[in-house]
Amino acid sequence: MQEEQRLEQQRVDRVTALIRKQIDHLQDKTGVVRQEIVDIRRNFWDDVTVNFEDAAEAAETAASMKQQAEVLLEREHAHGRAEQQLKVLIKLEQSPYFGRMDFIPDTADSDGRAEHIYLGVGSLLDETGSHYLIYDWRAPVSSLYYDYPPGPAEYTTPGGSIEGEMTLKRQYVIRRGVIASMFDTGVTIGDELLQEVLGQQSDAQMKTIVATIQREQNQIIRNERARLLIVQGAAGSGKTSAALQRVAYLLYRYRDTLNADQIVLFSPNPMFNSYVSTVLPELGEQNMQQTTYQQYVEHRLGESFALEDPFVQMEYTLGALDDPDYEAKIASIRYKSGVPFMEAVQSYAKSLGESGLKFKPIRFRGRTIVPAERTSEYFYSLHDSLSIPNRMRMTSEWLLKELTRLGKEERSKKWVQDEMELLDKEAYIHAYNELQRKNKFTEDSFDDFRHEQEMLSAMIVQERFKRLRSRVKKMKYIDMPAIYRALFTDAGLLARLTEDDVPADWNRICELTEERLNRGEMGYEDATPYLYLAESLEGFHTNTSVRHLFIDEAQDYSAFQFHYLKRIFPMAKMTVLGDLNQSIFAHSADGRGFEPLSGLFSPEETEKIVLHRSYRSTRQIVEFTSDMVENGAEIIPFNRNGEEPTVERAGNKEELLLLIKAKLDELRSRGVPSIALIGKTAEESKALFDALKTAYADLRLIEKETVTFEKGTVVIPSYLAKGVEFDAVVISDASAASYGKESERRLFYTVCTRAMHELHLFYCGEPTMFLTERRPARSGG
Repeated sequence: MQEEQRLEQQRVDRVTALIRKQIDHLQDKTGVVRQEIVDIRRNFWDDVTVNFEDAAEAAETAASMKQQAEVLLEREHAHGRAEQQLKVLIKLEQSPYFGRMDFIPDTADSDGRAEHIYLGVGSLLDETGSHYLIYDWRAPVSSLYYDYPPGPAEYTTPGGSIEGEMTLKRQYVIRRGVIASMFDTGVTIGDELLQEVLGQQSDAQMKTIVATIQREQNQIIRNERARLLIVQGAAGSGKTSAALQRVAYLLYRYRDTLNADQIVLFSPNPMFNSYVSTVLPELGEQNMQQTTYQQYVEHRLGESFALEDPFVQMEYTLGALDDPDYEAKIASIRYKSGVPFMEAVQSYAKSLGESGLKFKPIRFRGRTIVPAERTSEYFYSLHDSLSIPNRMRMTSEWLLKELTRLGKEERSKKWVQDEMELLDKEAYIHAYNELQRKNKFTEDSFDDFRHEQEMLSAMIVQERFKRLRSRVKKMKYIDMPAIYRALFTDAGLLARLTEDDVPADWNRICELTEERLNRGEMGYEDATPYLYLAESLEGFHTNTSVRHLFIDEAQDYSAFQFHYLKRIFPMAKMTVLGDLNQSIFAHSADGRGFEPLSGLFSPEETEKIVLHRSYRSTRQIVEFTSDMVENGAEIIPFNRNGEEPTVERAGNKEELLLLIKAKLDELRSRGVPSIALIGKTAEESKALFDALKTAYADLRLIEKETVTFEKGTVVIPSYLAKGVEFDAVVISDASAASYGKESERRLFYTVCTRAMHELHLFYCGEPTMFLTERRPARSGG
């Protein structure tokens, strides 16, 4: 094998020499193009012939400007492509490839000799430009590496399947152009490489792991058939990594028809966006659009209501058990999140086509100029065979005509004359130019004065009516808060709208909802029904340019939210990723699995992939945590050993804090890069931070508004830790008093599974039942 490694190193040397040569060439090229861009911008107007004396000269000027702008745009695109190429080459120079396959295709033109196929994060051609020295990991042939052991194998190309035999499968660890290790492997990516990658310490950003993609992850990445791809994966199974690499694959596979702006990722919180922000750029692709569901609804509703966010709701569900209305509020959250309430809202919207719509009067200068009753009368005069959105558009057109008529009446009012006297010189010049353009001047100076006064009064009224016209175009004349509130002012309305059973607490739910709406507040569970109802009346605000929708932590979304997302992104395929064992929100705590996704697409368009193996944590942590959940026996730990999790009891709160501090001191003294002290709630986390911040100057408190993820020692509430990982996790309170409800089992499991290498739990009093209800120890390794 030593001789083999020597020959392989010689190839690495040749390839890296070529890469360095290409880097030098590209750096020179980008420098030249950059200077060209600077020169074009500096001399833009010198190189354009500007003449507006007549129509022909103006047309020539426009053509000259267009030509110069196109030259500039072409150079900017060329510079962007070269910069992107340069980034890939710089990455390849350090580690040109990570895998090799020898493959003999069963094709007519095959000479029976194996082709050596090397895989890297980007492709590289030889100096002639006719032979691939490195294949991009996303190329069709590269799927052989992830899907097959040596032996019979096949891969799919746009032209069809190619069968053959893989005679060798080899992996490399190459650092700074030197082979650190290499080994031949079988069906899965070798444990040696995985051990090395997974044994590393965590980082402030998620790593790219294209060298260690497993076969089941490759099925996620390269799936092109499903319109709905469901990925259920254990904590640390690589769901999010596979999803981001799926984005990179799609951008590579459909590079002529798909760009990053046509892909949207809904992530669990703003901090998570920072955590995954480097993955796609490291793979040579632009980041897709990223948002959270809360940010989306806040954008739509923030001007109308003080909108509750899901983390405030979570704080309530965890900490307000003594509230006499607690059960009613939890029932409200669950019911309003489901399909039965969505169907009730649909029925309600349909009934509004006959009666019940509420409109706002249109007011101007303190008086009503279009009463709500007139708008209602016009709307209901339209034929009910037309859809409600079409009738609304026709109502808007009628209202705009009414405003034009009323505006003409306003021109003779005294307030217009008063404002005319206050106009500046520019307004008079504008009126003069307009009259000249319209040939309104006559030989009679009195007529000229009259025309000028008419023009100025029209300008004044038009300016003052601009806001009214804008509101009409946006359908702000519909009284949506009153329409939604009406669902709850009449407690019997729901029973008349739906055939399903009404919740037992419905009367109290109605009272609580109405009280909140009257205060200008909206619960998180009401945001989606409200928007769905509004868009059923106005027309859905669809985005047809988005082609792929990725939803991470999908177990935290309700059925209503999924259906709403499908309506507003009608052309998008969906990739949803989740772990049912991490369902921590009130509406997702009833164990219905991925039932909320049923009905979104047909069974033929839906595929589900389950990832059982967990790679994040050591074997000891995976076995410790999987005992906490019902189907934990199905979770397979990757065979990476570490320390057993520790559970320590304190006699009182003061001793608890001392034990936590001692553990943090020990971890920090050993240089552990990322340590998370996890409190159950934001209040508990803030108290821990306040108690420890004088001892640790660099201690950081993570709150729901935190947008960047950094290494170091952090204090973080349980629900914000979802989706990220830490070298060591310290659970500040694992007592029965803190985690004592069955509904908190998955939350406790979630916080424990954030640990990669070490897990330490502390408590006072009695430990949570999730620690004492242990299953028998697993046999074997």
